[in-house]
Amino acid sequence: MSRVLFVVPPYDCWGVQVIGTWPPLQIAYLAAAAERAGCEARIYDAMSKGTTFDEVRAELASYRPDVVVTFDFLPVTGAISTATVPAALETLRLAKELDPRVTTVLGGPLPTFLFSEILKDPANRVDVVLRGEVEETFAELVPLLPSGGLDGVQGIAFRRGGEVVATPLRPHVAELDALRPAWHLVDWRDYHYKVEPYGRMAAMLTSRGCMMGCSFCSHRQFWRGDWRARHPEDVLREVRELVHVHGVEFITLIDPYPTHDRERWERILDLLIAARLPVKLLMETRVEDVLRDEALLPKYRDAGVIHMYLGAEGSSDEMLVSLNKGTTVDVNKRAVDLARAHDIVTEASFMIGGPTETWASVERTIAEAIRVDPDIAVFPVLTPMPFTPIHAQMKDRIRVTDWSKYNLATPIVEPFELSLEDVSVALGRCYMEFYARKMPQIVALPDGFKRRYMLSAFRAMMKGYRQHFSFLGLKMPRMHRGDA
Repeated sequence: MSRVLFVVPPYDCWGVQVIGTWPPLQIAYLAAAAERAGCEARIYDAMSKGTTFDEVRAELASYRPDVVVTFDFLPVTGAISTATVPAALETLRLAKELDPRVTTVLGGPLPTFLFSEILKDPANRVDVVLRGEVEETFAELVPLLPSGGLDGVQGIAFRRGGEVVATPLRPHVAELDALRPAWHLVDWRDYHYKVEPYGRMAAMLTSRGCMMGCSFCSHRQFWRGDWRARHPEDVLREVRELVHVHGVEFITLIDPYPTHDRERWERILDLLIAARLPVKLLMETRVEDVLRDEALLPKYRDAGVIHMYLGAEGSSDEMLVSLNKGTTVDVNKRAVDLARAHDIVTEASFMIGGPTETWASVERTIAEAIRVDPDIAVFPVLTPMPFTPIHAQMKDRIRVTDWSKYNLATPIVEPFELSLEDVSVALGRCYMEFYARKMPQIVALPDGFKRRYMLSAFRAMMKGYRQHFSFLGLKMPRMHRGDA
């Protein structure tokens, strides 16, 4: 029986886990596939534990695995994966240093597309790259590793005689309900929602893929324009398991597009309402679906949805066209207003740092965030992931090639009229100016769930803000002394 160790490598970035830590869902699915193939599996999540490579080395030495697997992983939808690849490669180097006989495996979005670059670099101690959807691939791969007969396994890449061999991509899993995460392998003590009322946190996927064409996002490329969904009854089954077996109180749905099929989504809401489970839900969806679902929004809240993330992204319709978002600024505003009217906390993102960014356009972005007025605003830095359409468009303006910096908080593209340092200052100003106006609104809320929720979320965000932007000399507004 092969022993397989799955490692989430050490990585820390302001904004990635500000409001909570939740299990590495993609790895939990892959660990279950390893067990189905007859392996012994273990998960070590250094990111959520806050441990270092020294502890990773100790875990490798203690467990003595036959196979070490790590992933291009951040605890979000996957659209911003890339930043953890250097840490993943260092993890596999450590594994080989301790035991040259161990088989090292790397998966995720960036390795799927840049497998050749990774495998051709002799410094990267990667034996096999998993490409695309991984569960069926890994279950087929593991029994063949001792013999080395890998050519018939679809969806992998590896070295042979100094050359890179890539097999054809595997068709997507036809029936997602057949897949199960290995929740029993997760150390649930590591996963917490850091916003009041606090509690144990998990992540779920009710669907996979996205057919939308946002130029900055990896989903369409990674999932090949496909969208597949689990049946509502299976979604409820997993929610019950998380709540009753593992004591989960918050679940974040990390689907990029859970609401695409309105009839299916309403069925999920109805099942959750009828089940009356003690769990709260966070989710992401598209603004146009919020407008479509105006009549359903009471069901969102009754089903437990308390927090909704919306990708507003642009400060003008022209910018949204350039990003191929397919929406407008007025649709963004209407979606936020509708969600708020149904007592759902709204979080919206407004992108900065593109090639045409100027101080004037930064001010327009701040003004648009204030106009749209979500409860929480975030300002991701435009980050052209190496496998997205926008990367080719902006290649001559890219100044940072260290993948660990591709985290939506570090300027990567140098605008024509601003420096990278200017973009960092602009990012700090966006947060400062938005929350200088937002903070009095939060403090003025009547005492209750939303006020306590928002105050605790603000504390968590500002702690990270002070650490990340202290060098700018920009100070955020303080809460009233009685609320601190």
